[in-house]
Amino acid sequence: MLPRRSSLTGLAVGLFAVYVAHTCWVMYGIVHTRPCLAAARGNDANDGCIRPYLARRPKLQLSVYTTTRSNIGTENNIDLVLNVDNFDVESKFERTVNVSVPKKTRNNGTLYAYIFLHHAGILPWHDGKQVHIVSPLTTYMVPKPEEINLLTGESVTQQIEAEKKQNYALDEPVSHWRSRLTLNVMVEDFVFDGSSLPADVHRYMKMVQLGKTVHYLPILFIDQLSNRVKDLMIINRSTTELPLTVSYDKISLGKLRFWIHMQDAVYSLQQFGFSEKDADEVKGIFVDTNLYFLALTFFVAAFHLLFDFLAFKNDISFWKKKKSMIGMSTKAVLWRCFSTVIIFLFLLDEQTSLLVLIPAGIGAVIELWKVKKALKMTIEWNGLVPAVKFGAFTESEKKTEEYDTQAMKYLSYILYPLCIGGAIYSLLNIKYKSWYSWLINSFVNGVYAFGFLFMLPQLFVNYKMKSVAHLPWKAFTYKAFNTFIDDIFAFIITMPTSHRLACFRDDVVFLVYLYQRWLYPVDKSRVNEYGESYEEKPKRKPHKE
Repeated sequence: MLPRRSSLTGLAVGLFAVYVAHTCWVMYGIVHTRPCLAAARGNDANDGCIRPYLARRPKLQLSVYTTTRSNIGTENNIDLVLNVDNFDVESKFERTVNVSVPKKTRNNGTLYAYIFLHHAGILPWHDGKQVHIVSPLTTYMVPKPEEINLLTGESVTQQIEAEKKQNYALDEPVSHWRSRLTLNVMVEDFVFDGSSLPADVHRYMKMVQLGKTVHYLPILFIDQLSNRVKDLMIINRSTTELPLTVSYDKISLGKLRFWIHMQDAVYSLQQFGFSEKDADEVKGIFVDTNLYFLALTFFVAAFHLLFDFLAFKNDISFWKKKKSMIGMSTKAVLWRCFSTVIIFLFLLDEQTSLLVLIPAGIGAVIELWKVKKALKMTIEWNGLVPAVKFGAFTESEKKTEEYDTQAMKYLSYILYPLCIGGAIYSLLNIKYKSWYSWLINSFVNGVYAFGFLFMLPQLFVNYKMKSVAHLPWKAFTYKAFNTFIDDIFAFIITMPTSHRLACFRDDVVFLVYLYQRWLYPVDKSRVNEYGESYEEKPKRKPHKE
């Protein structure tokens, strides 16, 4: 007979360990590429090795063209926007040029950039050893709704330049200009083994036969992760020129392979329905973070997923078995439900990343289910008409409810004036997209700023009962680990400032609960969270011979 332990928890931990080990192995395979051993032995021909053409130190030239066509065969209908003579692959640079915007692009069309790396003094289409890559300079995205003062109706756009207002619907994607183009060339003199060429790099390679040896031409790469939403500009019909910042830097083979995999991952997210803004949040994690800190973030994020799962599991298990509300603040449960739903609606209104929105939505559903359990609600159907019924409370539960009501009475004297005052202040001084947006923001600012006050009823109940044995400590522990992890993500993932500050507020909340646990040690004569006493001996069924 297997021990009666939580098999689901063991399975989750086991899968997590396998996932971490597999991820480490894959990452090692990405950053460490096996070189061609025959080249190290000094063989020069027919050894199956693919050597770098850059080792010959050719004189190169970088040319950037724009066109409205996705493929070009000749020099017709293209515009040269940047030409770098005597291009040095080891030297980084950044240049800003003005690009002419064709009428087709101004009418919600697409403009492409063709980047050629070719021999100096030779046109790209006359050079057999040129390499090129293409990238769209435009993308389609729903513009951010304009914010106005709800009392005066005045908007920022009206204050600055009302005559340039566009006549597009706010819910339709429009063409945006990518104002940055980041280029890289892999500069390592790395000799590849032709029999085990990495598939990720292979699609960026172009090989030529020089005598008896095979060489690969310079590997040109466009860093799409550097294309951020903050750099996008709406293309107006009256705009004839737009700025384009072209930056270049060399890149190592390991980082190149890692960047290719990350770009593929972002592309996959977009195929699964992630918007440009959602994908931008993921890009920010890679681009704006130090590489070593990024590795730490990946490792910590894996633990975050594990603790999220275990916290949800233990929380649901606790409330599923919960038969009594003795020692539990019903008002605190109702407040957590209300605040969680408001936070979810706020994040939805702010078009926050799905990385933050999806866990918030799951948490809101769980909190609604907890309210049903706390109030002992049952729904009975009389035909098509539902009838909600509430269960009766015991004397001990009524005593807990009395403490709860007493705490809320004192709390309301502080909380309500603060929330109402904050809502009036924001209405007078801050611009919003709509009245709904103001209402949600007012609620959520009250939740974030004063939400910690709603832990006071539960603390007051704990104080009156001199016990914390009725609290779900397993779920609290996992949530505490995630709270400290959220402190790290608060500086990495883009989110509203109020939501970021709430992450640190939760640290204080948990520390107060820990203090009460130390202050009120477990009394085994008291009932635990399942309505049982440790001193009660479980009744055994008579053994049948």
